Amino acid sequence: MARIERKVRDLVSDDAEMESVVRTVLDRAEDGEVKWVDVRDELSSGEWGRLIEKGVLVDGDAGFRLADAEAIRDGLENGEPTTTSTTSSSDDDEDESSWSMWDKGAAVVSVGLFAGYSWAPMRNVIGTIMDAVLGPLNAALPFYAVVMVLAVVTGLYSTLLQANLMDTEKMGEYQEQMQEIQEKRKKAKERGDDEALDRIQDEQMEAMGDQMGMFKEQFRPMVWIMFLTIPVFLWMYWKVGIGDPSSGQFGTMVLPFRGTVAWKQQVLGPVQVWIVWYFICSMGFTQIIRKGLNIDISPTGT
Repeated sequence: MARIERKVRDLVSDDAEMESVVRTVLDRAEDGEVKWVDVRDELSSGEWGRLIEKGVLVDGDAGFRLADAEAIRDGLENGEPTTTSTTSSSDDDEDESSWSMWDKGAAVVSVGLFAGYSWAPMRNVIGTIMDAVLGPLNAALPFYAVVMVLAVVTGLYSTLLQANLMDTEKMGEYQEQMQEIQEKRKKAKERGDDEALDRIQDEQMEAMGDQMGMFKEQFRPMVWIMFLTIPVFLWMYWKVGIGDPSSGQFGTMVLPFRGTVAWKQQVLGPVQVWIVWYFICSMGFTQIIRKGLNIDISPTGT
């Protein structure tokens, strides 16, 4: 359990005396459990409380038990020198979360593609290029079926990109860390421990960097999804007649509660029919694809 190992390193890094405290608890533990009466001659109540606060000790059957004895020992052994080790670990985490040159390039291009929604020359260029690929499909199928096919394709690669580019385990660790901080803050308030509240406040400020890392993990696949989807969306935008009026005659379709409507008719405020139809198809088919491929992109803890 890497999280426990990291917490032990942090404890020893903050206070060198905590190394002997942790070793004492390890030595006195029987079958992974230890009681306060077994160590109170060698530990202060504050040191005992810090072990509980950090999650090194958790509730046991008869007292407290070691969260993970092997990880605690690894934390002590790998924590020399503690400052260098902790810094290297943070640097490694930053490297793992950093975007590659390709990720950054895709982000820049995606932002540039957004201009196509308001700048007609770019929209016409992208629409014409995409029409060379999607035009045969549009000629073979009615427009509502073309939108359904595009929704399936975009839903498929969106799901695969999220599954492969998003580190759900790391995101789960971020969420678990923040939940632990909130629980410790609540318990410290209940017992009126101002010293513990100050430590938790410092820990919370340090965790803000992890929150940024979590955001980066979530946004990385979105960059590639936008990179691939914006041209498709711009083609539909162009094809219904906004970019090329001569090609926008695809008839009408029937929507529940609205009856027969034209593709450019507004149905939800300023949102037009073709956008609503695309998102309905996209959300539905994406869920089917995730179930069919057994892909879960929700954060997972360690």
